[in-house]
Amino acid sequence: MIRRLIASGLLAASVLASAPAASQVLMTKEQILFYTSEWKGERFPDGRPKVSDDLIRRALPMSLEEAWGTLRSLGYNNQFESHWQAIHPDRPMVGRALTAQYMPNRPDMKAALSARANQLRGWDDKSNIWPIQELQNGDIYVADGYGKIVDGTLIGDVLGTSIYAKSKNGFVFDGSVRDVQGLSAIEGLNGLFREADPSAIKEMQMVRINGPVRIGRATVLPGDIVLAKYGGVVFIPAHLAQIVITQAEFIQLREVWGKESIRTGEFGPADIDTAWSPKVKAAFLKWVNDNPSRVPMSKAEFEDVRKRNNF
Repeated sequence: MIRRLIASGLLAASVLASAPAASQVLMTKEQILFYTSEWKGERFPDGRPKVSDDLIRRALPMSLEEAWGTLRSLGYNNQFESHWQAIHPDRPMVGRALTAQYMPNRPDMKAALSARANQLRGWDDKSNIWPIQELQNGDIYVADGYGKIVDGTLIGDVLGTSIYAKSKNGFVFDGSVRDVQGLSAIEGLNGLFREADPSAIKEMQMVRINGPVRIGRATVLPGDIVLAKYGGVVFIPAHLAQIVITQAEFIQLREVWGKESIRTGEFGPADIDTAWSPKVKAAFLKWVNDNPSRVPMSKAEFEDVRKRNNF
């Protein structure tokens, strides 16, 4: 029995020793590729999916319900979370997710992770700073702070300034922040959090950057598109971003044209607020063709979404 335990311990030590050094703090590129294998487009050097700036810009007008509805139709039922406070509730926010996972502190784990972080990046043991160092322009810092409020404040105004300086964007924290007044004074910064508290972070350890995280009822992967608005936040898998966004644009186009056609008397509400007849569909398609400046997507994207909707 003792021999078996010793052998098992040696095997475990061998496995840990052979694991990529970065994987104990930063997910390796290979690990990120594994979790985001459905994405076939451009990536950051660290392996995170890099959804185009154009698609991210086009995601901002989309409603949470439009994004959520399309994701649910595709079988992605766990991509939304609500019950947030916000620095600026009236300002929507969109960007690519950089994820971080926190856990309650344990001295031996903290010592090992801090030593690895120092070896890899020269970082000190203040682990709530580590993810901020990895932010790229356009990122949204998404942290699983396991809902801790008192002594769970992941940032104050100094680190909030650092987040905005690195990303020109904001954050979504399943945890707390301190100094909301100071954070609200940072030009351009927005963020979602559970509660504010005057305490400083204590007994928490950042254990992994750019791995899968749980934010309430949602699962988030690095590179997901984060769309935060009044009412909640939806996390759109990178490989579904184009489908979700063009579907929302298609819905919005139909609504705009439908209301205009009622106002002009071309059609009545009974024609628009029901399944569209071939005549109504033909009129809508003609309007789209005659008004290219009002169509946010390319012709190829429009044809694709039209076929997806059997339109």
